[in-house]
Amino acid sequence: MTKIFSRFLKDESGATAIEYGLIAALISVALITGASTLGNSLNNTFSKVSGTLDTANSK
Repeated sequence: MTKIFSRFLKDESGATAIEYGLIAALISVALITGASTLGNSLNNTFSKVSGTLDTANSK
């Protein structure tokens, strides 16, 4: 019984899988945040361009 318990404590393969999962989750959150920020920035830029074109067209 002691050998099984000590072998269980020394086994780190599950910890490695959890670490890879956490890294993948962190990268996903960073990509989503970056895409959202970029999307908002592009939306603002295109709104400004649209407003400028509307103003130029009405003159």
